[in-house]
Amino acid sequence: MKNLTLILYGLFVLTGCAQKSPDDPKINGVSFVASPDEVSQDHIVPVLNLNANYASVMPFGFIKTLDHPEVVFNTERQWLGETKEGVKQCITKLHGNNIQVMLKPQIWIWRGEFTGNLKMTSEENWEALEASYRTFILEFAQVAEETHVAIFCIGTELEQFIIHRPQFWQTLIVEIKTIYNGKLTYAANWDEYKRVPFWDALDYIGVDAYFPVSESKTPTFEAIKLGWQPWKVELKSVAEKHRKKIIFAEFGYRSVDYAGKEPWRSDRDMNETNLEAQTNLTKGLFEEVWNEPWFAGGFVWKWFIQHPEVGGMENNQFTPQNKPAEEVIRQAYKENN
Repeated sequence: MKNLTLILYGLFVLTGCAQKSPDDPKINGVSFVASPDEVSQDHIVPVLNLNANYASVMPFGFIKTLDHPEVVFNTERQWLGETKEGVKQCITKLHGNNIQVMLKPQIWIWRGEFTGNLKMTSEENWEALEASYRTFILEFAQVAEETHVAIFCIGTELEQFIIHRPQFWQTLIVEIKTIYNGKLTYAANWDEYKRVPFWDALDYIGVDAYFPVSESKTPTFEAIKLGWQPWKVELKSVAEKHRKKIIFAEFGYRSVDYAGKEPWRSDRDMNETNLEAQTNLTKGLFEEVWNEPWFAGGFVWKWFIQHPEVGGMENNQFTPQNKPAEEVIRQAYKENN
């Protein structure tokens, strides 16, 4: 009996974070784009038809410039879906359809500047930014607790903020845990996540998965699978190091030429529609990543509530809606439910 106990213990140690129980299904999610309108049942039906079991709800706070310290949020000038009232209404509707929620408050910097470059130029401004961001996140942490969401994301792609103020983030996480009792993550950019210093204080390693996997105009399925191999090794290593599963807080590709080369790009000069590229890249991601034991699932970027009016065969943006990639996701989510 003693030897049997030791063998079972050894198996547990070897599997570590790779263990998966029947009660731990994959997160098959969509990234719900905030809307000026209330979310209705008609808006939820396409999510159900996708076989999704999660949605990311994303209220926004706004910052004027990369060195400005004030987060403005929950104002009358914002769309309903970007505010606390709209978030609560959306979450209630999703929960009523048995769709779990990750609440993911995000920052938008004027003209779409990259949030990873948000960096103050004085100690005074750093302290002001910390105070403003703290108010922003803790108010939505309270919303997360009141609405019983499954996951709360404490930030998205804020690399310079984290590098320069690591103690603030450690303290903020402690404060969030006094308010919210669910699971926590942070959405790190694909080239940032290895350096985030506080994964051990969270429940999931969150990655915005815009990994370059092919330089081809229309990458083949086999080339995409090959392109994922080094990233899979890296992701597995980080998951095992921290004994945490990885969530793709965002994943997806534009339906455009060279979509796998720099998948984060949204430049307007990339205007050639390429549905095959998006379809192949989406299929390759599911084939290579979704069944990995260190992987918890993810949220496709991005999903608009006005399903009949968005996406389509002439659209070259990220949404898979009304494109061949939508069917790829539908089948993958069905197989992994």
